[in-house]
Amino acid sequence: MDLATIIGILSGLVLIGTTIVGTGNVDIYIHIPSMMIVFGGAMAAIFVNFPMKEVIGVMRVVRKAFTNEESREVHLIERFIDISIRTRREGILAIDSELRRVDDPFMRIGLEMAVDGTEPEVIKDVMETELTFLMERHDRGQQIFTSLGTYAPAFGMIGTLIGLIAMLRNLNDPSSIGNGMAVALITTFYGTFLANLVFLPIAGKLRNRTDDEIVRKRMIIDGILAIQNGEHPRNLEKKLLNYLPPKLRSQVKSKA
Repeated sequence: MDLATIIGILSGLVLIGTTIVGTGNVDIYIHIPSMMIVFGGAMAAIFVNFPMKEVIGVMRVVRKAFTNEESREVHLIERFIDISIRTRREGILAIDSELRRVDDPFMRIGLEMAVDGTEPEVIKDVMETELTFLMERHDRGQQIFTSLGTYAPAFGMIGTLIGLIAMLRNLNDPSSIGNGMAVALITTFYGTFLANLVFLPIAGKLRNRTDDEIVRKRMIIDGILAIQNGEHPRNLEKKLLNYLPPKLRSQVKSKA
């Protein structure tokens, strides 16, 4: 569970809620029709903009914003060093029996091609293609939440215009103007609130998760190509350590 995401959303809710309660007029901030205009309108626009299967599938992507994936780069580097030592000693075919124990599917596919004697250019091309499509799939989830962050304030403004039109029709009753203006503005509040506390931050978190995964997969590609080229384990270690921030490099237990 990613505590940063949960703490951020909850703290935002608490701060805004405390301010609302401090005004002493909590009831005026609860308006169901305004909620329906903002959230329902934004979702309707999303269904117009994106295919149905992508909108439904985004729920599998959004969980990445609320889960804290354990950093596996250190473990991957150690595994590559072990494999490199064995291939230098026994040949690349010696790791064929270990492929079933490789947890990362991306790494396993690359090693299988290396064991089969596939040319390095082909291995790199296949894995780069897989990485490209992964980036496109993840980019779709980010686009959906970025679009929600754009549409929600827009529909909030639409709700405000609807409220203002209804209010202007009753100018002959001055006592209703204040209440009508408050109801008209509440939709803008809902739209801005959802966009800036939920939709856009989730899009940003998904973008960060994608960047981390891209770095990890590029490290795997370099590691597999280095093993196939028969590079010395120490050189492979130095190459892969460049993908880690300095504070994590000391955690790698090297046997090179």
